[in-house]
Formats: sequence, structure tokens, C-alpha cells
Amino acid sequence: MIKYDLREYKKLTNKQYQIEKYRLQVELLKLQEDVIKHKRRIVILFEGRDSAGKTGTIQLFSRYLIPSSMNYINLGVPSKSESKNWFKRYERKWPKKDADGKITFFDRSWYNRALIEPTLGYCSQRQYKNFLNKVNSWEKKQINKGIELTKFYLSIDRKTQQNRLKTRKNSPIKYWKFSESDAKIISKYDVFTLYKEQMFEKTSTTISPWIVINANNKKIAQITAMHYILNKIDYENKIVLEPIKSNDDISNYTYNFEGEVFSNLTYSQYNILSKYLG
Repeated sequence: MIKYDLREYKKLTNKQYQIEKYRLQVELLKLQEDVIKHKRRIVILFEGRDSAGKTGTIQLFSRYLIPSSMNYINLGVPSKSESKNWFKRYERKWPKKDADGKITFFDRSWYNRALIEPTLGYCSQRQYKNFLNKVNSWEKKQINKGIELTKFYLSIDRKTQQNRLKTRKNSPIKYWKFSESDAKIISKYDVFTLYKEQMFEKTSTTISPWIVINANNKKIAQITAMHYILNKIDYENKIVLEPIKSNDDISNYTYNFEGEVFSNLTYSQYNILSKYLG
């Protein structure tokens, strides 16, 4: 398991964040062009608790990528057949060999069976243990076939999750995102933690480690994940980006919440809004 934390990103102003995001998105497009040219198959999955920011991070990754050469995968509730043939369900969604090069993003993944399913009782303990016994060899097999796999876990603390889910539930424009599972998961924080730690212990391998990113601040988590990918993967015309440095003394932070813009904030004020409103 790798905890990836860039101190330089801790106190970026909004202007600095926008500059850094642009630099990273330019490099991501160069990476995708290399993927297309050489018919590479890149798979990037995002796991984490509900409201950790998985979907938003993928949206930032993919905003300026060529749509025809990327896939976004977010599978719903599995059928009985899919539940029994767990790995096949996801393997069908992986980029195909000898096809055009693609980057595939998984918004949650086969690791549902290691996290959300056992936490909420959606799978049996037999299914859970069977998954842990097989997943490493299955991933190794896919990697040996040419898949370039990165596994991100976006980590948030209990208070951050509670605040984000409360905000989601009470929002007049985001209330529909508050699901039945969200309502259940609030009281299952410690149970989820137990399964998360077991997942890290059993499934973080040398060839397929978990990359853990602190996601209490969504924006910082997003560009941190982008920075990791661009430093890890080689591609033509690559520029190795040093993280832009923040200015701790400047009071020029901006926070946007559902269309309401809060300007000229100190970092402390910005951090409070970000933590409690999501």
C-alpha cells in the first residue's frame, strides 16, 4: 500500500489550483494520445467510502480526453448470475486486446465484494473469502496480458463523510444522490474500516498496490491522483511536473457551493467550508 500525499498541494489558492489542474490535464491528453498510438490498455479504478469523491475525480481526469478512446464504468446492482460470476462481470468491461487503445475508469469496481457488499450484507462470507483468495491471481493474469492497472483508494474520515452525506441529503439539487445504501452506511463506518484494512492487507501486492490518497479535501485529492498517474506511467513527450507550491500567507481562496461563491477567504476559512460542505 502506498500513501501518496503531496505537501505542496495543501494550501493552494483557487488560482494556483486552476493552473495546476490545467498543467495536469494537458499531460493527461498527451498520455491518452500515446495510449491510442500504441494501442495500450490502461485501467484506473477508484474505491472509497460513499461521498469520497470518486465520480468527481474521474470527471476531472476525463474532462478533456478524447471520448471515443476512454470508458467510464459504474455498474449497478448485480444480477444473480453476475453475482455468481463476479470476475467475468468486470472482465467484460476491460479494454480488449488488439482493439484501439483506451483508458478505462472504474467508479467502484470488483472490490465492491471486499468493501460495500460485506459491510451491508449483500454477499455471503463464503463469497467474500472466495474473492480475497482469487483476486490477486486474477489481477496478475490481466496484467500479464497487457493491462496497465492502477488502484486508487480515496480516504475520508468519519466526520467528513457524515457532513458530506448530510449535505447531499438536504441539498435541493443533489438530494437524489442520497441512496438507500447511503442511509445504511452512515452507521457502518467501523465495519467498513475493518473490511478496508483487510482488503489492503490481502490485495495490495507488488505489481498491483493500493494508492491511498487523503480525500478530505476533494480538489486536492483530485489533482494528487492525476499527478500520481502522470508520474507513474511513461508516454511520449512526457514532462515530469513538479507540484506547484502554495503561498501560505495569501488570503485569496475561493469556495463554490451549489452556485454560491465565497471569495477572499483565508486558508482556514476555505478548509472549514471544504470539510463541512464537501
